[in-house]
Amino acid sequence: MTGHEIRELFLSFFEKKGHTRVKSASLVPEKDPTLLFVNAGMVPFKEVFLGLEKRPYTRAVSCQKCLRVSGKHNDLESVGFTSRHHTFFEMLGNFSFGDYFKKEAIEYAWEFVTEHLKIPKERLYVSVFKEDEEAFLLWRDHIGLPEERIWRMGEEDNFWQMGDTGPCGPSSEIYVDRGPDYEPERYLEIWNLVFMQYNRDEKGNLTPLPKPNIDTGMGLERVASVLQGTRTNFEIDLIRPLITFGEELSKKSYGENFETDSALRVIADHLRALTFAVGDGVLPSNAGRGYVLRRILRRAMRFGYKLGIEEPFLHKGVDLVVDIMKDPYPELVQARSFIKSVIKGEEERFINTLKRGMPYAEEILQKAERVIPGDQIFTLYDTYGFPIDLLEEMARERGISLDMEGFHKEMEEQRERARKHFKIEAEETQPIYHHLKELGMTSKFIGYEETSANTQVLAIIKDGELVSELKEGEKAEVFLKETPFYAERGGQIGDVGTIEGPEGIFFVEDTQSPLEGIIAHKGYMVKGVLKVGEQVFAHIEEERREDIKRNHTATHLLHAALREVLGEHVRQAGSLVADQYLRFDFTHFQPLTEEEIKKIEELVNYQIMKNQPVMVEEMDYQSAIKSGAIAIFEEKYGDRVRVLSVGDFSKELCGGTHVKRTGDIGYFRIVSESSVGAGIRRIVAKMGRWAVEDAFNERKVLTESARLLGVSTEDIPKAIQRLMEEIKEKEREIARLKEKLLTGGTALSDIKKESLGQIDFYFGLLEDVDPKDMLVLADNIRNKDNKAIVFLLSKRGDKVSSLIALSRALTGQISAKDLMNIVSEHLGGGGGGRDDLVQGRVNTLEGLQTALEALKSVIIDRLKEVKG
Repeated sequence: MTGHEIRELFLSFFEKKGHTRVKSASLVPEKDPTLLFVNAGMVPFKEVFLGLEKRPYTRAVSCQKCLRVSGKHNDLESVGFTSRHHTFFEMLGNFSFGDYFKKEAIEYAWEFVTEHLKIPKERLYVSVFKEDEEAFLLWRDHIGLPEERIWRMGEEDNFWQMGDTGPCGPSSEIYVDRGPDYEPERYLEIWNLVFMQYNRDEKGNLTPLPKPNIDTGMGLERVASVLQGTRTNFEIDLIRPLITFGEELSKKSYGENFETDSALRVIADHLRALTFAVGDGVLPSNAGRGYVLRRILRRAMRFGYKLGIEEPFLHKGVDLVVDIMKDPYPELVQARSFIKSVIKGEEERFINTLKRGMPYAEEILQKAERVIPGDQIFTLYDTYGFPIDLLEEMARERGISLDMEGFHKEMEEQRERARKHFKIEAEETQPIYHHLKELGMTSKFIGYEETSANTQVLAIIKDGELVSELKEGEKAEVFLKETPFYAERGGQIGDVGTIEGPEGIFFVEDTQSPLEGIIAHKGYMVKGVLKVGEQVFAHIEEERREDIKRNHTATHLLHAALREVLGEHVRQAGSLVADQYLRFDFTHFQPLTEEEIKKIEELVNYQIMKNQPVMVEEMDYQSAIKSGAIAIFEEKYGDRVRVLSVGDFSKELCGGTHVKRTGDIGYFRIVSESSVGAGIRRIVAKMGRWAVEDAFNERKVLTESARLLGVSTEDIPKAIQRLMEEIKEKEREIARLKEKLLTGGTALSDIKKESLGQIDFYFGLLEDVDPKDMLVLADNIRNKDNKAIVFLLSKRGDKVSSLIALSRALTGQISAKDLMNIVSEHLGGGGGGRDDLVQGRVNTLEGLQTALEALKSVIIDRLKEVKG
């Protein structure tokens, strides 16, 4: 049975048992500050289990993408060296939210395993929590499993909890006896059934939940290994082709030795993790999720290096991952070229950092006597991405060890910084919004068709509390039964407008949706009062909405144009659809040329001039993706989605508001193009009347510039170029005159020369000479005297600049840095530079004579040492 067949068999089985099939959530958790990645099938249902969210179903089944690389479930360093550890894996799970409990969960599991997976009953064992008599009796008496094949385990193995407090309960695990040939992994756990029946308080006390829940998890790769008879998960049909990919690249064979096998497993596993993570919008960076992704990629490359693969290679394996997984995850197909370009770019950067890190590695090895300190190892690893095992090999050759304890301490501190980084980033929904949803106070959005509505006030929140009425001047959030107000989502800003009641007017400044179905109209009472239960007239600001619609449809046209001009690696990485402009972030690895910007503008405006109809169709998510519609990274989609199409030019999933025809946009104009991070570019553009106004303003500036320059608008660039050349020539002339004045004027006469044996010591206390000119004076002296030491001070206002310079012939005998340290001991301040030149500042001129004598004394002593 193939991996795809097992997945579908599981989902179909539970659908027939009344479960709703829920598609996999993104690997990036939504509104969860405790996780970097989704690491279990229950994570997308966490708020349901906590009682903070209600779904339209009480039974669910899913196959959830998971990534375990951080926190408690950190499998990264184990991957490759064991038969079961993965970073990326798929978790099959069935869930009950206060519906069925232990009896049904155990019955379903036993039926699926024995009748559908057809695993012989005599090969099955189960574990239960030692105090869970109910589960024990169900397995023994109801299912008929012999008592000796039911293992009672302790809390560490068979008691699950979400956190230190909250929902928890005993679990029961199903094991398969694979026979003596599979020692030491003869008894393999394939399914964990969690019976969430208690709530644990701060004191550790357990209280039964009024409605217990079921949460189960079965690793797809693990059960596939059992059914396909493979020794490890890595030989199953979903992963083995990736092992073959590594074999072909490295010319090594899987099964030859443990070291080769481990490296090939790492490459296969990490290729899957990279493809799915980048496909879900995670980009390599130095913090949070991006840092974890970077570590995965560099670890895979490091093991490739061990196999003799020294060029970028991971991006070549993306096609294979996509081809294997495209049926259950069709979104991978449209992201294919983007994923490849991101991974290839990061591979190339890593090779460069490796080359950059080698000199530092050599430097710390040369300086180390017996042990390389942990902080230096961490710098090499974290800043340069330098492989630790490569450093270990280099150190071992020289009889040097590594302070790995210190290194791991630095690593843990970095992980803590990453966790804090994401706690700041994550959004948490306020409990009061969940309370509104529980009360059924959800709003129906009718704004696709209507701009106004006669509706009813369901609730009012003021200062975080539910209130019954609002008075003039008070700020609050109003919730309506039906609303034409679009709540900010998908980059589109929320609507503004008014809510008019029988006794007052509420002005809506913004519209937000903190929770699915909850639409908050934020604003203040302009006059009178507004009460819960009143019939009201809600009306949006129509002209502003029309501007937003132009910008939103134009965003889709821009996205399509970028992909046509720059390539299919372009993907939306963020957007803002406002009324006066749009901002569009996209993946691309270099600045756009003027010719590319021109082509993009022309393409979009051509689509506008064609005045094509903008078609909206609703369909299920899988069908939409397979039809070629593009999904956006940061968006969360339900099972039903809206697909927006403009002819055969653009097709995207979108819940925003749009124009009826492209001609309604009027005119598209790019205002700016810039970088916002590694591999991310940003375009700001204007539409319609705002684009026309921008063009008028630009023409005004050009006309005024032409008048001031005394040329036509077409000749402005030439006139500016001519002026710049004239300015540069004037600057060169000023510099020549200044140097002549300095070297032949009063500044030079203020510098005194004194012989210190075979050395000429020059000192000058100057007035109002800037540091650049001090350097000109020093260079002038050094060019004429190859045995000069120059010490200059210059007073400018309340600051005193300092300089010490040596003729190049003296470098190696004495250091300007050491001499500046002597000056700092007497006059304060400090400086920086090279051994032959240091510039800085001093804090005082008191004690100058003492400083001079000390300086001269040190120079004489050092030269005696050199001569001796």
